[in-house]
Amino acid sequence: MSIKERVRELVGGEVDGVLGYRLVGESHLPHLFKADDIEEMAEDYPVGERYPLASLVRRLQAEDPGMRIAVVARGCDERSLVELAKQGQVDLEHLVILGLACDEELARACGCSEPYPSEIVQGQKAEGAGEDHLVDKIDRLPAEERLDFWLSRFGSCIKCYGCRNVCPLCYCKECALDDAELVERGQVPPAQPAFHLVRAIDMAGRCVDCGLCEEACPVGIPLRTLYRKVGLAVRDNFGYRPGRSLEEKSPLAVLGTEKDLE
Repeated sequence: MSIKERVRELVGGEVDGVLGYRLVGESHLPHLFKADDIEEMAEDYPVGERYPLASLVRRLQAEDPGMRIAVVARGCDERSLVELAKQGQVDLEHLVILGLACDEELARACGCSEPYPSEIVQGQKAEGAGEDHLVDKIDRLPAEERLDFWLSRFGSCIKCYGCRNVCPLCYCKECALDDAELVERGQVPPAQPAFHLVRAIDMAGRCVDCGLCEEACPVGIPLRTLYRKVGLAVRDNFGYRPGRSLEEKSPLAVLGTEKDLE
C-alpha cells in the first residue's frame, strides 16, 4: 500500500487532515490536506526536498490541540516527533505517522545512519551510512589544529539563524541566542564562537541528526559534524540516543519533581 492509498482510508475518519507534500510549480511543499483536496497529494517524494515536518506538527497541535493529524514522516521526522513528545511539545495520541523510507540515493547524500522510520508504509528499508568520518578526522588533529578548524568555519557565520529556525527541536520562546550578553548583536561574524557553542550545548541529548541545519546554512559550516560530536559524547557517557525511545528520557533533561530527584 502507498501512503496516498492509506491517506484515502484515514481522511474524514481517523484523522482530520494529513500533513504531506503538494507539487507547487517544480517544488514539493508541505501542505495540510483535507478530504476535498487529498487527490492533490504527491505520490513520489524527491531526494532533495526535505522540511521540518515535526515543527509543523507541533505548531498545528498548539493551535488546535484536538486536531487529529497524520503526517508523512521519514526516519528523522519520526525521531524528532518522539523527542518532541517526551518534551511535551507534541501529542502522539492525536497523531498517525505514515512512515516513508528514504531511498539509497537520499540515504547516501544525507549520510543518515537510520534512513527509515520504525514502521514503513511506503518505500524500502535502505542501508544507512556509518559514523561521521569527519568527526574522526578532526579528532585526530592536534588540539591547536582542531581549534583553528572550527574557528575558521565559525568565522564565516553571517548569523542568519537559519540553523536554529529550521531545527525541529528548537521551540523555546526565549532563546539564549537572542541574549546580547552571550551573542553580541550586530556583530557579523560573531567576535567569539559563543553562538555555535551555545547552540551545540543546547543540542546535546536533543539532536536527532536530521541534518536540516547544515542544509540551511548558506556558508557551509559543518554543523551536523559539530552536533554529531556532541551527540557521541552523550551516547558514550550516558548510553542515550535522542528520538529512539518514548520511555527513555534524556539524561540531561531537567528533573522536574521531588520524586525524580530522589
